[in-house]
This record gives sequence, structure tokens and C-alpha cells, in this order.
Amino acid sequence: MGVSAQSEHAKRVLKAAGSPMGAAKSRVIASWRRSIERHGLDPAELKRADRIDTGELRHRRSAADRFRAIAAPQLDQLYRLVGQSGCSVLLTDAEGVVLEQRCSDGDAHAFRAWGLWEGANWSEQAEGTNGIGTCLTEERALIVHRHEHFFARNAGMSCIDAPIFGADGQIIGALDVSSARVNQTEGINQLIAASVLQTARQIEAEAFRAAFPKARFVLADAEEGPLVKLLAVNSDDIVIGATRGARRKFGLAAMGPIELRPASDLLGRHDNEATGFERGERAAVMRALARADGNVSQAARALGVGRATLYRRMKRLGIGESAE
Repeated sequence: MGVSAQSEHAKRVLKAAGSPMGAAKSRVIASWRRSIERHGLDPAELKRADRIDTGELRHRRSAADRFRAIAAPQLDQLYRLVGQSGCSVLLTDAEGVVLEQRCSDGDAHAFRAWGLWEGANWSEQAEGTNGIGTCLTEERALIVHRHEHFFARNAGMSCIDAPIFGADGQIIGALDVSSARVNQTEGINQLIAASVLQTARQIEAEAFRAAFPKARFVLADAEEGPLVKLLAVNSDDIVIGATRGARRKFGLAAMGPIELRPASDLLGRHDNEATGFERGERAAVMRALARADGNVSQAARALGVGRATLYRRMKRLGIGESAE
């Protein structure tokens, strides 16, 4: 992009971001305004993306070893789909720092020049509106095509992104496919976006399964959507974990530990204690305690037995009062 074109892009961003109704009509303009007002950025700035030092990158990669190992096969598969078209595949941490990259040797120099490289900081705070940073900020899959970028220097790129959420419901990174080729059309972006979203779902699902190695997993909703909807269920049929999508579907806490509940309750099943999810006396007691929030007297009434009887059964079954 020439100097004149860069200047025109910067003027257009400033004018649109200053429009009273612009942010309400367009998420891109809302992000432009955020870049100016919240992050204090200038769309005409020409310096390339910041890159953390080698030691800091090593530390971040080490902290994300498990995440990177789970994601690696999916990154390879996605790159095989898009690499021949001159695209790069990137995986970032929750702060927008690139941890992993897949690109061809022939395109490596171009991506380095654009700042799309391991260790680069592509947060919205640092780079304004861009695929990685805005995806992490808004926690949604998106496409930022060429002139939708905040900085004029980034207006030649197309970025297609999807967020990845951890087992605790918090965002842990972004999956990005970027291209700096002039023939990258919006139609091509839409085709790639479906693969990016599917790959992000697969990484998220595998990370969730790895977080609950002894659990069985229930698909809470088979419908396609932007979020994975999985429940982790223990041997007593108590739900001990839920993905971000499942948390939203069942009204559970958006982040952090979830309130223990029988799987049958969350999935809309209210069968008799001897059928469905129920697997014997221990499971029945655990479900009753979970429904009663650990109150033994209330659980005993629900089971139709005395409190002392329930205590004896709990002791025989190896269930503590905390019913963990």
C-alpha cells in the first residue's frame, strides 16, 4: 500500500470511528473506535507488530505445552487444507501472542515482514482491529478482511479467526488463518472460515476431554454452532465439567467451577431412581445429595429414608458428607 493509500485509509478509519452512529451499525467501526479511545492507537502509525523477546516466548510456550500438544495435529491438518493458497496458520495464547505457526518456506519471508510470526503480539490493544486481537476481545469467530484492519499498514491482509475456550470456560487462545495475497477474496475467506471454526471446536473438545481424563462425556446438543457443547460426567452420573457452550445452554456459571448436578437433571430426564442414568444405590445417593446441595436431611427426605439410615448407607458406600 502506497503512502497516499495509507493516508486515505487512516482518514477513513478516523472519520468512521468518529461517527455518532457508526459503532452501533458496524462491529468493525466499534472496534476502530475502541482502538482509538480505549487503546490510544493511531491508524496511520507505520511500525510493525511488537514481538516479545526469546525468553518470554519460551516461557509462554512452556506454560502452554499441553494446549500446544493437543492443538498440533489440528494445526497440521488445517494447514494442509489452506497452505497451498498462500495462507499461514497461527495459534495464539489468550493475550494474542503467537505460539505456533504453520506456513510454507516460500511465504515465510512475507509473513515475517507483515509481523505474522511466533512471538508477535496481535492483541487488539497492540494492533487495533485485527483478526486475532478482535476475536479475543469479542470472544467470537470473525473475519477481518483487508481494509477492515485498523492500521493502514495491515490493510493488505485477510485474517480469519475463531476463539478457543478452556475447560473452565475462560478463553485460552485464538486460531488464525491469515493471507497477505491480493487475490484473497471475501468469498474465499468465507470458505476458509468454516474450516477454522471446525478446527477450533476440535481443539477445544480435545482440551476439555484431557482436563477430565476419568470422566465420560455427553454431547449436550448435536446442533452445529460456534461453541462446543460437552458435559463431563463422573461414575455417579454427576456433571463435573462443562464446556463454554454447555455452560451457556444450561445456564451454568460462565467461568470457573460449576455447581454439581445430576446429568439427568441438566438433560431434562426425571426417570425413577432405578432407570436411565441411575447405576445402583451409590449413584442414587449421590444424585440426591447433589440436588440437595449436600444437605443430608433434605436428601434423606427425597429418598424416603431417615437421616440416620442415609448416614449408614453413605458410610457403607464410602460417601463423605461433602459428597465430592
